[in-house]
Amino acid sequence: MELKELRNMNPGELTEREAFLKKELFDLRQQGRLGQVEKPSRFKAIKKEIAQILTIVNERKKDHGQKS
Repeated sequence: MELKELRNMNPGELTEREAFLKKELFDLRQQGRLGQVEKPSRFKAIKKEIAQILTIVNERKKDHGQKS
């Protein structure tokens, strides 16, 4: 998912997306233990998107705190 799309999501949607990605990462790790991963590059992509989501959430918390 593009960074622009993530920035347009509301906090609830970001939380749902993060949970979905964490589950997908867990499933990939399970497949990796069995040697059945088709796209190993997906690990990096998922971790990157989770980091982007967490960055957006933290930026919003910081901005909200400064405005108050």
